[in-house]
Formats: sequence, structure tokens, C-alpha cells
Amino acid sequence: MSDCNNLKRNLASCSCTYPGCPRYGICCECVSYHRPNGELPACYFDKKTEKTYDRSIENYLSSK
Repeated sequence: MSDCNNLKRNLASCSCTYPGCPRYGICCECVSYHRPNGELPACYFDKKTEKTYDRSIENYLSSK
């Protein structure tokens, strides 16, 4: 995981608030994890909505 070429840059802007996330700052793994579950990564949500950990597409659309 630490072999991600963009890890340093990604860590500076990763908005995930899930403590201990093994995908923190590794965008491709985050997207690959959430997509099959019908979810979006934390970076799609504002801070308040992201803290609910409801990453569903429905939640995203209702927050707009």
C-alpha cells in the first residue's frame, strides 16, 4: 500500500474520518472498496454528512 505514487499528495486531502481505515489516502483502493457496495468514497461528501459513515449513493443525492 505504501507503494502508491500519489500517497503523500492524497494524504494531504483525504477527507475520510473513519479511524484506522487501511485505505486512507489510497484512492484507487478506496473507490474499489466502496463501488461494489453501492457507495461513494468520503471525498464526495461534506464533513457533516461524511461523519455519518452512510456512504450510499442515495445519501449523497439527498444531501445535495
